[in-house]
Amino acid sequence: MTVTFETALAARVEAMADACTRCGKCVEVCPVTGPGGVNAEPVAVISGIIDILRTGDGPEASRKWANACVLTGECIKACDYGVNPRFMLGMARVAMARHKDEPPQRRRQGVDGFRKVAREVTHISQMQLDDELLTRLGQKPGGNAEPETPPDFVFYTGCNVLKTPQIALLALDIMDTLGVTYQVLGGPSHCCGVVQMRTGDIATSGRFAENTMDKLARSKSGQVVSWCPSCHVQFTETTLPTVEKTRGSKPFEMTPFMLFLRGNLDRLRPLLRKPVPMRVALHRHPGLKGVVEAAEDILHAVPGVELVDLKQPAVGMMSNYFRALPAYRRELQKNELDAAERAGVDALVAVYHADHRELCAHERDYPFRIMNLLEIVGASMGLHRDDHFKRLKMLQDVDAIAADCQDLVAQHGLDLETTRQAIQAMLDEQPLPLRGPSL
Repeated sequence: MTVTFETALAARVEAMADACTRCGKCVEVCPVTGPGGVNAEPVAVISGIIDILRTGDGPEASRKWANACVLTGECIKACDYGVNPRFMLGMARVAMARHKDEPPQRRRQGVDGFRKVAREVTHISQMQLDDELLTRLGQKPGGNAEPETPPDFVFYTGCNVLKTPQIALLALDIMDTLGVTYQVLGGPSHCCGVVQMRTGDIATSGRFAENTMDKLARSKSGQVVSWCPSCHVQFTETTLPTVEKTRGSKPFEMTPFMLFLRGNLDRLRPLLRKPVPMRVALHRHPGLKGVVEAAEDILHAVPGVELVDLKQPAVGMMSNYFRALPAYRRELQKNELDAAERAGVDALVAVYHADHRELCAHERDYPFRIMNLLEIVGASMGLHRDDHFKRLKMLQDVDAIAADCQDLVAQHGLDLETTRQAIQAMLDEQPLPLRGPSL
């Protein structure tokens, strides 16, 4: 009997629910129960999550906790029984979506969500890059062709980093300088399935994810280096363990790029030749185990860099995961920006693309730069990529941005009205308002 993705996932959820002792430790350590308004005893909250997993419904406090999850991962470390509470909360959100909506609506919402991501990724990346660079990122025909000799690994960008393509290009430049070989896969044609999963359309999510997974496995190296933490969690906590149940084995292992880079620090250090005399603060999100620590080690290896601890909370996977907690997200960002100003840093440095998108325009109003960590590493290696995204977003005007990009818009044959919608989406992704009016 063939076991489908949906059936195997349901079996994993049920097994994890059975393994949970309902001790409540995961609730006790969660940093968002307060901001999420979770006002109930921890044992009752986790018990309610089990109810949601099995019926699609449960007590209000449990529903609030599931919706407030920002994937910090403290709950995983707190569990003594090998249960992944973060996975359970994700599946609880899926169960609530399936309880709320009928299958046609779930599919429609999944399609609409995917199209929105694809449209914005395509337009915002093409507003910044010519065909040559898009091809290098695998976003043009021939850009992700399978090499004749199997590479050291596949570099999986995910989708949304392509909105800030200078980050992805710097990652490729750094890997080239290190002398490693790779195949670049990513973008909407290599979707991880998370958008469909969020709407409760498990079957479609599984098809997308397995299709992408099969492409990622073609390197024959057994290794995939991932950039996007959202895609990484979707694959490592949902897709790969589920596919292991349906196929009997996992087709590859996945490593976050920061852990790959730290793992090659001995090779990287001799390439960090130019001092970068800057006092920098790291924007921290601990959702992927070891990434913050790896980022710190990499920054410490750059000559001239002084790393300043702003003593701010490190919460969540990325800033954009705070959808259900908008006031808390604004509070965290304002407190960090103000702390960076008081500390007199030269730059506030993020690891991930989503954080850069949300923070970068604040460079207009604060006396320090907003940068990505790879820009610091690149500067020491003699590598540079212009941050067109930040430059455009700081214009804070749809017409001005459209005029700035008109040559590339015409070159790529982009629809003007759709391009304007993508620009507006770029500007709307500003959780904490800028300090003053546009310049």
